[in-house]
Amino acid sequence: MNRSFTKVLGGASFLEGSRWHDGRLWVSDCYTQRVLSVTEDGRDQRVEAIVPGNPSGLGFLPDKRLLAVSMKDQLILRRESDGTMVLHADLSGTAKFMINDMVVDPLGRCWVGCMGFDIALGAPVDAAVLVRVDPDGTTCVVADDVWVPNGTVFHDNTIVLAETFANRMTAFDVDAAGELTNRRAWAEFGPMPESREVAEIISQLEITPDGIAEPDAEGAVWIADAFHARALRIAPGGQVLEEIRMSDGLVFDVSLGGADGHTLFLAVSPGYAEAERRDHRDSVLLATRVDVPLAHPPAGG
Repeated sequence: MNRSFTKVLGGASFLEGSRWHDGRLWVSDCYTQRVLSVTEDGRDQRVEAIVPGNPSGLGFLPDKRLLAVSMKDQLILRRESDGTMVLHADLSGTAKFMINDMVVDPLGRCWVGCMGFDIALGAPVDAAVLVRVDPDGTTCVVADDVWVPNGTVFHDNTIVLAETFANRMTAFDVDAAGELTNRRAWAEFGPMPESREVAEIISQLEITPDGIAEPDAEGAVWIADAFHARALRIAPGGQVLEEIRMSDGLVFDVSLGGADGHTLFLAVSPGYAEAERRDHRDSVLLATRVDVPLAHPPAGG
């Protein structure tokens, strides 16, 4: 089909961690250390916060205060009502390397993916953990043996986690105490790579789920298939329902939102490595319309 795109935001280094919230798309521009927000039409763009350790995953507490992952220093920062950024949680005693994507559930608990190896130095790939951060800032490892945890969504007391280097997306049930149970494959795209070298693993991946959007009204999830230059709509079990292929750039993150829930936002960049991206400003946020809306589009956007 012929698909049209609108450029919502340009001039970025590398966009990640996008969330539709309160009538705006919020997104991290990692290597300029900025958290940005923008209206659906791109006309109103704002710098919402500065995160010196490079922002990634974003979320919001029940009282709407912003939470932002600070990747390098393994912190979660909170924006107070006066705009100041303060410490919300310290994961430096839990995470071995950088922390990454995050989702915040309706109770204000953060679910944070931690890298298991130093990808910037080309270290051998190793398993990582998923950490729960309670509203008081306490941390707890709730899952291990996850391979490059990336996009994460919380929906109907279920967490769905993208494991970028494992050819799969994994689901967990969340019990009343915040523990994860019933671990299972939400979607499997191929066998687990046996190599521990990044380049070899990437060549063995059928689909590389990176950022993922909240489920749509039919229970499917849009994902960024980062190293295949496309976004995919995936049904539970792994069936590919729709594909959006990009002719220029790679898709690293997606969000579903907009005033009526029918807008898919795509973060597109030539690459992801900080050494390659920090001095460039050619990453963009694009928008396109999709048929099936967000499962619970917010009233009034």
